[in-house]
Amino acid sequence: MDLSVVVPVFNEQENLKPLIDEIHAALDDQLDFEIIYVNDGSTDETLAILKALREQDERLRVLSHAVSCGQSTAVRTGVKAARAPWIATLDGDGQNDPADIMSLFTLVQQENRDSDLCMIAGWRKKRQDSRLKKFSSRLANGVRARVLKDDTPDTGCGLKLFSREIFLELPYFDHMHRFLPALVLRTGKKVQSVEVNHRPRNKGVSKYGVHNRLWTGIVDMLGVLWLQRRGKRPEITEL
Repeated sequence: MDLSVVVPVFNEQENLKPLIDEIHAALDDQLDFEIIYVNDGSTDETLAILKALREQDERLRVLSHAVSCGQSTAVRTGVKAARAPWIATLDGDGQNDPADIMSLFTLVQQENRDSDLCMIAGWRKKRQDSRLKKFSSRLANGVRARVLKDDTPDTGCGLKLFSREIFLELPYFDHMHRFLPALVLRTGKKVQSVEVNHRPRNKGVSKYGVHNRLWTGIVDMLGVLWLQRRGKRPEITEL
């Protein structure tokens, strides 16, 4: 299998089928892939709809948390269950465009690829969000870039492609999905940012605002800074 597409969802009943259809349209003739939806304790009809879709789609796998554990935990659940060496993640709200997955995957399949390149991060350069959300995101990304020096303009983009092996080596904590580039760089591997399409949310309600994007992230950012300073990367030679 070439690729596992992991999609964490919480109360996204209206966005499930359209996004799954788009993933198929983007990848069906390109790769051997699976789609892993992780229902993070939804209280609407998300799980029931996923069960019905699963019966019609042999590529679709559905995992479910009994109660909501957050996006980072949902992503980790999906990655741990994945069967492919490369993982693509998408937000479940439909704002990420599945058509961009192949362009990211092509970069890691090139014969002359740097073997240390283990993550391609999407960059929503033309975000389709409210002014307040774009401001809070720019502020959070700016602070994070200065403190962590992760050289990533948009760490919050849900569209990412990364090595499953490297991801499972990263320290796990709640909200870690916002700091994946910094955590990957901490291992000595490389991250590349690529501009991707971003679309307005047409259905459902956003789960994030200014407070849980910025203020909650400050404590986590200081934790990642501590990890960076305490990390060791030995040079290993086998005799």
